[in-house]
Amino acid sequence: MFAVFKRARKAALTAAAALSAIALTACDPVAISTGPTINTSKPVPVALLVPRGSAQQGDRVLAQSLENAARLAIGDLQGAQIDLRVYDTAGNPATASTAAQQALDDGARVILGPVYAEAANAAGIAARQRGVNVLAFSNNPAIAGGNVFILGPTFDNTARRLTSLAARNGKRNILIVGGNDAAGAAGRAAIQRAASETGVSIKGSVGYDLSQQGVINAIPAIRSEAAGADAVFLTSTTAGALPLLAQLMPEAGVDPAVTQYIGLTRWDIPPQTLTLPGVQGGWFALPDQSKVQQFSARYQASYGAAPHPIGSLAYDGIAAIGALVAAGKSDALTGGALTQGAGFQGAGGIFRLRPDGTNERGLAVATIQEQKVVIIDPAPRSFAGAGF
Repeated sequence: MFAVFKRARKAALTAAAALSAIALTACDPVAISTGPTINTSKPVPVALLVPRGSAQQGDRVLAQSLENAARLAIGDLQGAQIDLRVYDTAGNPATASTAAQQALDDGARVILGPVYAEAANAAGIAARQRGVNVLAFSNNPAIAGGNVFILGPTFDNTARRLTSLAARNGKRNILIVGGNDAAGAAGRAAIQRAASETGVSIKGSVGYDLSQQGVINAIPAIRSEAAGADAVFLTSTTAGALPLLAQLMPEAGVDPAVTQYIGLTRWDIPPQTLTLPGVQGGWFALPDQSKVQQFSARYQASYGAAPHPIGSLAYDGIAAIGALVAAGKSDALTGGALTQGAGFQGAGGIFRLRPDGTNERGLAVATIQEQKVVIIDPAPRSFAGAGF
């Protein structure tokens, strides 16, 4: 259980997959982009940038899954024609910039991808010079803004969803527990921002070093600070400190039956996490599982394998582009159109792009009861009255 601490930093940063480090500098966005005009009576050229050619293990499978999901989405479109052109980035910024420039030279009116934040940042800079928007698969808000929109799930989105539910259930004094690393800092900041928006008070914050002993050393402070808290919000992942915290916190007297445990990351992956006594009754957020299962089943039937965990983001990007193009307006791919308040229907439920380049997804909130996932607050089906 404890050997995985060496992977904790990476796992915490990748709500869906290895996207990139939080500390990346953004491409200096100052305002929402405009975007090109298009002729919706003809196929709209869309560039898909994937990490094919990367030396990183798994990127070949990821690249194919993204392309497959995009083509699956194109097949679902009604009233919109998409000319999808795929470009390989090798998972690095320089190649991504070159690929983006080639895509623009080939007539791309919008860029979908890349995956990794540094590559997406580079593609965004290249596309900005040509007035084209980028829908990146990154979950890193540091690169969002201007002409770059991120599709990956963010800490802020999850934190808002969970603190909102906490406030509605009288859990208004929260203790944050997170690692002393970039991911932990990003998680703490997201929870603090969400608390200020939802009327929740942050009672305190306890950090720990990413080691077994580091977590053990933090337990007395957690026990002390939790004494006046209604809930403990944990930023850790199941591949990091969560299993150890879920064992040691109850043993130290932080009773999950009295103090609500809340997780910033998924607690249902891998399935063996569900057997931990300390996670029973805890809250965490996840996409609309009925939509996820429908997408996975259709992908499996079409391609004979399960989609990559973030492959669905390409489906979402095409779904958004297609819905806008189908409206028949020449400004369908401008920043104003992309950030329409009603949002879009994606593979994991509703989502919308925000003017700051981040996204908002309609998430469900689940708990764990008798080692099983139970939905306690379903994912909204529209953003009207969604409670965000």
